[in-house]
Amino acid sequence: MSGSEPGGRTSEARSRLLGTASRLFYTEGIHSVGIDRIVAEAQVTRATLYRHFPGKEDLVLAYLSAADQAIRGRVAEAEASGRPAADVIRAVSAFIVEDIRSPGFRGCAFLNAVAEYPDPDHPIHQAVLAHRQWFLRTVTDLLTDVWEAAAEDAGRHFVMLRDGAMAAGCLFDPELIGETFLRGVEGILRRGHLSR
Repeated sequence: MSGSEPGGRTSEARSRLLGTASRLFYTEGIHSVGIDRIVAEAQVTRATLYRHFPGKEDLVLAYLSAADQAIRGRVAEAEASGRPAADVIRAVSAFIVEDIRSPGFRGCAFLNAVAEYPDPDHPIHQAVLAHRQWFLRTVTDLLTDVWEAAAEDAGRHFVMLRDGAMAAGCLFDPELIGETFLRGVEGILRRGHLSR
């Protein structure tokens, strides 16, 4: 369901439900948060919830879609800056570090979700894979521009560094993790420069 009212506006109740669910899913885990809790904290009725989201799975997919769109928007903004590809990679890396250093950081929403939905055929697992495939392809394309050659290995290396930083960022000193991640990214970029 779109959740839009006449005139194309998103329903306030839908926004409140999605905002509440997103906060709870991210901070506490998807399986540990029930529909009753979401309805109570969003201050809506169950009927309102089901009008916008036929089931909890639809709400989880909307949460992941919103997270995906936010990341795509930040990457698109960096790409639209007209800067060289290496600087776009640096900008993407900077917003990853900004997230790691933000209050309440609890790792990657997508990695957290896929840990709770390990069945590769489940729609939530599939949504996570789609996001990750887009991110890998985007980073690989940018690194191909930096290297002026195919950069599949470098793209995978970047994503693995990012995944490690996201996992470590909620376990250890986020400042140190951010610095380590950025040094690793510079190593990837320098390798591309030296290989030309």
